[in-house]
Amino acid sequence: VQLQAFGGGLVQAGGSLRLSCAASGGIGSMYVMGWFRQAPGKERELVTRIRWRGDNLYYAESVKGRFTISRDTAKNLVYLQMNSLKPEDTAIYYCALDRFGRGYEYWGQGTLVTVSS
Repeated sequence: VQLQAFGGGLVQAGGSLRLSCAASGGIGSMYVMGWFRQAPGKERELVTRIRWRGDNLYYAESVKGRFTISRDTAKNLVYLQMNSLKPEDTAIYYCALDRFGRGYEYWGQGTLVTVSS
């Protein structure tokens, strides 16, 4: 299984970005896809996750109402729509895959999001 995250970039505060995570190599039919982020000097945190059925959504308190996770099962793509971005959202964003409840075994390479004030 390979994951590739892309779509990061530089945006002004209040702006929007959409990240994408492309999965290949057979992700199976039962999975949870998560988006994590790690800011400089901070620990990696779970931002949001989605189950293969599209349910069991989770959002960190800091992004609720601003970020939306979605997926396209036909294309094996998971998206993270980020609106009303804040400078504190600046981080490297990673997508990660949990198959069959084994934990997040597969990780994308990360994509940098920089929000300027």
